[in-house]
Amino acid sequence: MSTNLIDLIKGQLGQSTISQAAITLGESESGISKAVSALLPAVIGGFVNSNAQSELFTYVKEASSSGLLSNLLGNLNSSDSLISKILSLIFGNGDKLEAITTSVSEYAGISKDSTDALLNIVTASTAGTIGRYASENNLDAFSFVNLLNEQKKHLSMLLPAGFSFASLGLGNWFGNIDAEPVNVIPEPNQNPIPEINPTTPITEKAPVADSPAIDVTRSGTTHEIVSGNDSGGNIWKWLLPLLLLLLLGWFFWKQCDRKPVPAAVATTDSTVVEKDSTNVAGDTVAVTRETTVVSLPSGKTLQAYKGGIEDQMVTFLKSDDYKNSTEAQLKDKWFNFDNLNFEFNKAVLTPESQVQLDNLKMILAEFPDAKIKIGAYTDKKGDENTNLKLSEDRANTVKSALNSAQVADAEGYGSKFAKVPAEASDKARESDRKTAVRFVK
Repeated sequence: MSTNLIDLIKGQLGQSTISQAAITLGESESGISKAVSALLPAVIGGFVNSNAQSELFTYVKEASSSGLLSNLLGNLNSSDSLISKILSLIFGNGDKLEAITTSVSEYAGISKDSTDALLNIVTASTAGTIGRYASENNLDAFSFVNLLNEQKKHLSMLLPAGFSFASLGLGNWFGNIDAEPVNVIPEPNQNPIPEINPTTPITEKAPVADSPAIDVTRSGTTHEIVSGNDSGGNIWKWLLPLLLLLLLGWFFWKQCDRKPVPAAVATTDSTVVEKDSTNVAGDTVAVTRETTVVSLPSGKTLQAYKGGIEDQMVTFLKSDDYKNSTEAQLKDKWFNFDNLNFEFNKAVLTPESQVQLDNLKMILAEFPDAKIKIGAYTDKKGDENTNLKLSEDRANTVKSALNSAQVADAEGYGSKFAKVPAEASDKARESDRKTAVRFVK
C-alpha cells in the first residue's frame, strides 16, 4: 500500500497553526484556512511534477534537520534561503509563482503579502515532513522519486471546492480534473463534404426531413433558413426568455422587500473561534475570542487576543499602578499566558507558542526597565514531586526561550496552588495547569 504523504503534511497545518497565523497576519481565520487549503495542493503538486526531483531530495533532507517543522510560524515572514530554493525548483520562474499567489489571495479574500507568508509555512511543512519521512525510512534519491510519483493518485482529491488552477496552466497537475480545453481540435466530420471539381456542375439537393436548411453566404458563414411551417415551435424562442425574465424580476423584488440586517460594528481585525468549553449537557460550545491590535510606546503594534496577556501587560506597564507598585504589591499580580502550551507531560513548547513568546519579547524590548518572573503550575493529579519537577522544567524552558536579561527568575510551583481536586475531570483541572509571569522590582 502506498504512503499518503499528504495526510502527514496536513497534520502539521492543524487548527492551532491556522489560528495563530490569523492572529499574526491580522487576517480572518476562515481566510487563512481557505488560502492554506489552496496552497497545499499547489506546493505538493509542484513537488510531484518537478523536473528537478534529485535536487529537491537534497533540499528536503536538509529541511528535515534544519528545524523547519519545530517552528513553522517562524517562517511566516522568513526569507529563508532553503525555502526560496525549494520554491524556485517546484515553480520555476517568478511569473508562475506570482500568478499562483495572486490567484489564491483572490480566492481566500486575504492580502497578497499574507498569501506569500502562508506559502512559506506550507512549503516548510511539506519539505520538512517529506524530509523527515525520507530520513526515518532511509530513502535514497530513486526511492524518493518513486514516493513522489505515488502521490499523484491523491492529488485529485486535495483541491478545495470552487477553486481551480486550470487558468494558470496547472490543470494537468491534478489529473486534469480542473483542466480547461485549450486549442481543442474538433473530430473529423463523419460525413465529409466531397471535393468539388470546378468543372463538375453542382446539383442542388432537397433538405433532409426534420433538418433545417442551411444557406451558405458568399463570405462562407452560414445561417438557418426557417420554414414558414415552424411557427408552432418558434414561439418558445421568445416565450422562454420572457418567463425567465419574469422569474428573475420576482426574485429581485422579494430580495429588495426584505428588511436589511444591521451590520455588526467590528473593532477588531479578526476573531478566533475556539471549541474548548462545554455546556451542562456535554455539547461543544463555540467561544469567540477576538483579536486586537496592541500599541507599543514606539508606535509598533502586535496582534493579540483582546484582554489577553499582551493586552493586560502593556496596559499595566503604561499605568501609574505599575510605576507606584512595591515588590510586595507586584507579588500577587500574575498574568497568565493564554496561548502558550507544552507537549503532554513534557517541558517542550508546542510550535504555536512561539507567537506569544515573540510578542512578550517585543513588550520587554519596549519597556527596558521592566523585569519579570516566570511561574509554572500543574494540577493535583499525579505524584506531587513529579509535578513540582515538571513545573520547574517548564518555567526554565520559557525563560530560555525568551533569552532576555529582563527575566529575573523562573520558578515551578507544582500543584501547591491548585484548587481543583485530582478526581475532577481533565477539563475542570485545566485552570490549575498554567504558566504565568509577574513583574518584579
